[in-house]
Amino acid sequence: MPGTNAVLRFIKSQGGCMKRDLDYLRLLAKSFPSADAAAAEIINLRAICGLPKGTEYFFSDLHGESEAFIFLMRSASGVIRSKISDVFSHYLGEEEQLNLANLIYYPRETFMDKRNTYLEDKEWQKITIHRLVALCLKIASKYTRSKVRKKLPKEFAYAIDELLHDEEEDTKLYHKEILQGILDVERGQAFIIALCELIQSLSIDSLHIIGDIFDRGPHADQIMEELMCFHDVDIQWGNHDVDWMGAFCGNPACIANVLRIATSYNSFDVLEDGYGINLRPLSMFAQEVYGNDPCSCFIPHLWDKNIADSVEPELAAKMCKTISVMMWKLEGQLIRRHPEYGLEHRLLLHKVNLEKGEVEVDGKIYPMKDCHFPTVDWKDPYTLSEKEQELMDTLIYSFTHSKVLKRHIDFFFTHGSMYKIINHNILYHGCIPMTEDGEFLPLSTRDGEVSGKRLMDYCEQKCIEAYFMNEELDPNGKLYATDFFWYLWCGPKSPLFGKDKMTTFEHCFIEDPESHKESFNSYYRWIEKESYVDKIIQEFDEDPELSHIVNGHVPVKSKKGESPIKASGKLFIIDGGISKAYHSKTGIAGYTLIYDSKHLSLAKHKDFHKGEENTPEIQMVERMKTRIRIGETDKGIELRRQMTDLLDLLEAYQNGEIKEA
Repeated sequence: MPGTNAVLRFIKSQGGCMKRDLDYLRLLAKSFPSADAAAAEIINLRAICGLPKGTEYFFSDLHGESEAFIFLMRSASGVIRSKISDVFSHYLGEEEQLNLANLIYYPRETFMDKRNTYLEDKEWQKITIHRLVALCLKIASKYTRSKVRKKLPKEFAYAIDELLHDEEEDTKLYHKEILQGILDVERGQAFIIALCELIQSLSIDSLHIIGDIFDRGPHADQIMEELMCFHDVDIQWGNHDVDWMGAFCGNPACIANVLRIATSYNSFDVLEDGYGINLRPLSMFAQEVYGNDPCSCFIPHLWDKNIADSVEPELAAKMCKTISVMMWKLEGQLIRRHPEYGLEHRLLLHKVNLEKGEVEVDGKIYPMKDCHFPTVDWKDPYTLSEKEQELMDTLIYSFTHSKVLKRHIDFFFTHGSMYKIINHNILYHGCIPMTEDGEFLPLSTRDGEVSGKRLMDYCEQKCIEAYFMNEELDPNGKLYATDFFWYLWCGPKSPLFGKDKMTTFEHCFIEDPESHKESFNSYYRWIEKESYVDKIIQEFDEDPELSHIVNGHVPVKSKKGESPIKASGKLFIIDGGISKAYHSKTGIAGYTLIYDSKHLSLAKHKDFHKGEENTPEIQMVERMKTRIRIGETDKGIELRRQMTDLLDLLEAYQNGEIKEA
């Protein structure tokens, strides 16, 4: 076939290699049953390789802040607002641009609001559709028509496809009739919603979540539902995520900790309304045990109001103390079961001196703010009482039988991992633990020592075993892996925690702030140096000249002058604190890292107030030397492999090895 040699030379120049496997080619022939079909697909794939790469968005540490995150998703972290300005600034004022932006972000909510009577006006609908089509053309300009068509809503696919074609003089009347037909059959509102959602979908090509979807904020469940509807998303697990993963797998210490955080942050809706966790046994037991105890050290943070399940702060405090004491007992059992963790010094209940109202921590004596422990047997302080065990059994059943939580944890395994390498960027939540000397810190396990990339792979394997291993075949292996979730949550050598200890007990019972300190792993000191970031990149078999590291976990205190950019732009910490609990410390509301074909940019978020101007401030941090094409990305490697296979098929057709249909 003419041109085959030229195409073959192109494939080889891009790193492709020819290999023959007639059985495989016969399977491929079912999808491409003729030489013409195979050639057409080669042409299509080659053309796609020449397009600009799609825009990747990196978010971290969402912590249940569903409203803020959904806004950032639907606004593409301010990029849609920027495109509106590009297209309409010459004839729309700031207020009109903001109104158009809010319509795009919340189209269904806008039309459901009965106060917006202007939405029924046909002239307003016509003008709005024209504006949305113009904006959609701008955003869709770097995609193939076939890719845009795949995203079109079925109901209006034909009409939108026609309107998105360049309007020539001969087609103006045709477009006018399409638009008038939509309005005449009373479909204007539905068409506007479809266009708004198409603009949202086209604005983010792929989404990377660098951990910690759960805890603190009101609705991690709603974030998960939003992510599960997105077309291309991956998740790198955070320590708060693996805590919930462990809870679903039935780890009692993880369940107790999840409930401790939820009761401490007044997050009752996500538990009962979101996941159907029955908290009545906990509240009844808490009232029975701490009826007259104000539990003043456990008063919850009231960042958000519960809608479905309102709990009085006084009761929430009792519930928090109840589950916290149970948690310290369960953690004690787990630590004793795993001496390899090296955490015996964190067993603190047996170091409480009730008579003196003191506790010993790391060899120092501290006075305690609260010495009321009616459920603790001081002869055996780490054993649950009979009623506590009954309560824990009930809670384990509730977590492990939550259908919604199962769907979400399933998604964590199908779309998640400890780390991901994509387009030369290495993504992970916390850190690669390092020693004071800048070497990779080894973790002792029952399977030997692991460090660096091997540590990350080992941690992921244990999570998989905990979730998928058949307990009857290897009960000890299942228990070991399930316990490991807790170590990943707060272990000093856990790559998801990255601190020397979790001082929850000290925060609750000791006034002295010195006892509350948690020291970061040396990783966070070494990543200021480019040479050590290069060392980490090489550990993952990537090129320091091409790669970046993206991680979260540690809020960036912008108001103190801290920067998310480390090691001359090779590493980004993009937590920044989307959680309201961090705003007073950070001065901002988190970051998005945006990687398009021309730039690497950081979007600095504002405190979120729905309907107001929440557009993040976008700062370009790196300009690409040349515009990056799809052919240079991981997707391009995959496409070149497909082209190689199709060329083999084409050759087989030409040689008569496979007959055309």
